[in-house]
Amino acid sequence: MHYKLSCSLAVTLVITGAISGQGPPRLANVHKGAEASAVSGESWIRHLNRPFEETAMGKTEHLGPAAGQKDATDLIQVRTVPATPRLVSGEDLYRLNCQACHGESGQGSPPEINSVINPARAPSTPLVLQRMKSTGMEITQADAAQLSKQASTALLQRLHEGGENMPPFSYLNEAEVNAVIAYLKQLAGVPGAEGKQRALREPPVRVGELIVKSACHTCHDATGTNPNPQQMVKGDIPPLETLRAREDEAIFIRKVTHGAPVLMGDVPIVPLENLEMPERVPFILFS
Repeated sequence: MHYKLSCSLAVTLVITGAISGQGPPRLANVHKGAEASAVSGESWIRHLNRPFEETAMGKTEHLGPAAGQKDATDLIQVRTVPATPRLVSGEDLYRLNCQACHGESGQGSPPEINSVINPARAPSTPLVLQRMKSTGMEITQADAAQLSKQASTALLQRLHEGGENMPPFSYLNEAEVNAVIAYLKQLAGVPGAEGKQRALREPPVRVGELIVKSACHTCHDATGTNPNPQQMVKGDIPPLETLRAREDEAIFIRKVTHGAPVLMGDVPIVPLENLEMPERVPFILFS
């Protein structure tokens, strides 16, 4: 029994440094940390007690580099990537931290995963006035501004602290959070948001940290024992600490960026008489 690993993650971005957003976002501060902090604790789906096969979390597809960007086909070794900062836009940060659950368009996977569109529109005073008017409720500009301010605070709090069904992104610094919010507003069609996009210069190790702590840690515990195929049939998922030990670096990179079949359960034994053999078998000389 096999299943397809569909975590085409943005690890390609670490390997090739091919990170780009749409348009010329405003450049913000360089992330100062050169060392990534460790991942810890159980996966998010384990924390929520949701079986892998019964949840959409971490599986909304279309991850990795945008169309037209390089991928890891050449299997460039991670260790050879220069430690020079990469330009990372708010769109990239959304893809690394949010898209695995909320999807490319931000619509989520209802009813399990909510859309990010309305929370991103709520901090806009003009859109608050527009929404209230469409429902037949007239409010003043001042009241609309107060509502949008409260919504902005709630959005910041959700990103920092998480929610009942959303992990906290406490590892994001202030500049990263602001860049994500700027892109969320653009994604939601907030007027003027496109001209307020931000970008950061991040070291490759920081980009890798963001991928692992968001997309990967959704399904993989930080530590634990490596499950065998029979345990994987029962729903066990390899922890992050054992992933690199399961195969060599080239295969690991290929699996993460392109997906790969994973053996689950016993290998079926096909009786010899059931095998379809060609009429003529070529003779091959091995030297």
